Amino acid sequence: MANYQAPIDDIQFLLHDWLNISEHYQKYGYEDAADKDLINAIIEEGAKFAQDVLAPLNQSGDEQGCQIDGHEVTTPNGFKEAYQQYCDNGWPALTSEPEFGGQGLPYSLSTVIGEMVSSANMAWGMYPGLSQGVIEALAAHGSEEQKARFLPYLVSGQWTGTMCLTEPHCGSDLGILRTKAVPSDDNRYKISGTKIFISAGEHDLTENIVHLVLARLPDAPEGTRGISLFIVPKFNVDENGVTDQRNPVFCGSIEHKMGIKASATAVLNFDEAEGFLVGEPNKGLNYMFTMMNAARLGTAQQGQALSESSYQGALAYAKDRLQMRALSGAKAPDKAADPIIVHPDVRRMLLTQKAFAEGNRALAYYTAMLVDTELKATGERKEKALKELSFLTPICKAFMTETGHEATNLGMQVLGGHGYISEWGMEQYARDVRIAQIYEGTNGIQALDLLGRKVLMDKLHTLRRVQKKMKYFIKDATQDKALRGMAGDLKTLIRKWFMLTLSIARKAGKNREEVGAAAFDYLMYSGYIYVGFVWLQLAYTARRLDPESQLAKSKLATCEFYFARILPRVKTHAANIKSGADNLMEVAEELF
Repeated sequence: MANYQAPIDDIQFLLHDWLNISEHYQKYGYEDAADKDLINAIIEEGAKFAQDVLAPLNQSGDEQGCQIDGHEVTTPNGFKEAYQQYCDNGWPALTSEPEFGGQGLPYSLSTVIGEMVSSANMAWGMYPGLSQGVIEALAAHGSEEQKARFLPYLVSGQWTGTMCLTEPHCGSDLGILRTKAVPSDDNRYKISGTKIFISAGEHDLTENIVHLVLARLPDAPEGTRGISLFIVPKFNVDENGVTDQRNPVFCGSIEHKMGIKASATAVLNFDEAEGFLVGEPNKGLNYMFTMMNAARLGTAQQGQALSESSYQGALAYAKDRLQMRALSGAKAPDKAADPIIVHPDVRRMLLTQKAFAEGNRALAYYTAMLVDTELKATGERKEKALKELSFLTPICKAFMTETGHEATNLGMQVLGGHGYISEWGMEQYARDVRIAQIYEGTNGIQALDLLGRKVLMDKLHTLRRVQKKMKYFIKDATQDKALRGMAGDLKTLIRKWFMLTLSIARKAGKNREEVGAAAFDYLMYSGYIYVGFVWLQLAYTARRLDPESQLAKSKLATCEFYFARILPRVKTHAANIKSGADNLMEVAEELF
């Protein structure tokens, strides 16, 4: 059975040595969080909770799954007690505003905790996972009455929240959703319709669940311009927060899934359920994006988090499992065979896992810092942070989940036959992480968002700014002889990245299908280059601390592996992009 241990040393290296997190917090008004000892204490307590409380429930929760009786859902044994401890420890309130009972700490700190929770027990983490997004959406767009009525209970964790978008006939195309909202009295609405794939849509962990629901008013225009956002609680709530009667929103069933079986993915039926309009009519999709962007970053982190869990399990096994002798001669002559970590192909798999787990962790933490900046900065600095955050969000979501899926499959492969059976826990990581490529906008949609909106419609402005920052760092990296060659390779790739983007733009001017044909390869191309940039920074930072330290040697070795064996993948993605749209779009449907 896998035994997760939070990578505290690497987390602290990233926060303190690479990102200078205390200085960042001081700069943006998080003085209370700027103390290094406090940051470390939060990390260590989060690690204890993840390791000691959540990780032991991961495999049993997968085996037991959720149970539905009528409209009520029961979570696996131990989940409810773990959630109560989570609330008692104050974790749900970590980053929320103090006026609603929150601790007012930075978003980036919650990202660290979120990683450890997902690594230890991704399915359990789904229950509180969307509540923060609901809190952010209501704080940004809700009325003062709505904030007072709902936020204190969501912030404390006494209630959880969901995001209700998908319907049986429409997934990402929300313009054709059918859920109706009919005006009632006292500024209330009757919500009717069916929503599917609702994570944590029904469960027994809390006394109430607050659903944020997209629906149409009777006079709403067609398409996405006619979508409004409504609060629909499981139990109706009076002005004092008292839950008095059951709202007619019921769980019709829970999905039978490939993974995250301990997370209740619900079909919800709204039968004239009482709802409250958030903000203005027909602006619901804009409001929901507050929540969706947070959910996309959380999903990205799930890919990274399970890369780490799988890597830990594979590494421990590779050091212990005896199989054959090294090709260059016995490495453990006192044993019947050598541990499989001596074999080149096993090392290839382990180093790929390590490169993605640690490189994507760094990318996630840097992106979280941009969230801090966007929330607290003003003027041009805020605008720049928002632009870069918008650019990196689809890369994080798609690249980190694609590589997370690859890493967990490699973890299974390291264990061979043992990786395929459940008792070792490795196949669960592969099953659980697979959903992350699909939900919160499939990776193909993330790719269209990146190339179409964040690059081409932006006229390459943000791309230029990102590349300028990368080139600025390369000047420093070339001063280190050990990094000079890789820095030069990265500089060349940055130029090719820009020229490739221009070529897509020119082709798209003649044929718009070129954008869709290039999008996925373009996102992966961009992701590999950006994570290469991250790895160069990590090696540079560690070597500046002490080039002879174990940390510096590890970072340099992994950086060299990434540049030699992973970064060259961009050549294939570039070739796919250059091949154009015709080999996709000119194939007649009857030939499929």
